[in-house]
Amino acid sequence: MTALPLRCAALLAALVALPAAAETQMPVTELTIGMFRIEAEVAANDEHRQRGLMQRKAMPANRGMLFVFTEPQRHCMWMKNTLLPLSVAFLDDEGRIVNVEDMKPQTEDNHCAAKPARFALEMNQGWFRQKGLGAGVKINGVTPLAGYGR
Repeated sequence: MTALPLRCAALLAALVALPAAAETQMPVTELTIGMFRIEAEVAANDEHRQRGLMQRKAMPANRGMLFVFTEPQRHCMWMKNTLLPLSVAFLDDEGRIVNVEDMKPQTEDNHCAAKPARFALEMNQGWFRQKGLGAGVKINGVTPLAGYGR
């Protein structure tokens, strides 16, 4: 008879935790680059930008994370507590790629924008190179998000 109340208590605890988990999820937006489509989680506040893709063990092929910064600067990224090898494309105000950097998992090396950038898009390592995408290429869908970084 005690197993049923324990199961009910566990279920109730899980249901109570749902709203808290939902609050910490990041919104998702669609970005496009020519014929390529990306589902990007949007990290537009300090909490989300600090957490980024930490502790993730896998990420689907056309999924990424878009970091929205409050203003263009030579922002830098690092990989502390990040388990996935990633590539980051730094983007200017118009969504054009400034530069792309490959990043090794669980390192504290800085990977920085070559000039002031407003956004950073992290994808699985090699994604940009495999698609032939580099400096000057425009990513559509990022500019409407500029106000979210404030």
